[in-house]
Amino acid sequence: MAYKHKIIRNVKTGQDICFLQTSKDTNGALLEMEAIFSANSKEPVAHYHPSQHEDFKVLAGQITVRINGELSVLRAGEQLHIAPNTVHAMWNDSDEKAVMNWQIRPALNFEYFFETLSGLAADDKTDANGRPGILQTALTASNFSNVFRIAKPAYAMQKIIFMLLTPFAYMTGYKPMYKQYLD
Repeated sequence: MAYKHKIIRNVKTGQDICFLQTSKDTNGALLEMEAIFSANSKEPVAHYHPSQHEDFKVLAGQITVRINGELSVLRAGEQLHIAPNTVHAMWNDSDEKAVMNWQIRPALNFEYFFETLSGLAADDKTDANGRPGILQTALTASNFSNVFRIAKPAYAMQKIIFMLLTPFAYMTGYKPMYKQYLD
């Protein structure tokens, strides 16, 4: 369970997250984090958030951003707002670490998503880029579809594919979330 000042690390993507304000702290209005990206971190899969706004302020270093396929670089002091349903990805493509303040409104259950992915990576249940296999993805993506959606294939196609894979995922022991990652 996320709480103020809890730090999680995704060992595969090279990102640390320190929770500054959680959903519980803000009655669901805001999830605020400080994210630290190690040098040359991994580009995450292009994704979007169906009902959440994200605000970023780079505190140190620089962050590379891909929004709707277009690349840009944000440097210390620069800010960015990403509206719901905007396809994006963000990482550190430089040789120095980068730090940013990251706010998500409303918070919903996004903190559990971060904890789940970091836990899977720590337990070596993802590939080198921090992405879980297709059966785990089917459950986790379906469970967190209110806060995180992969850009491709189209969401309707994902729902069909994940629905077909869900019974196999459960039969082989996968879960949408794991209690040990939320402690």
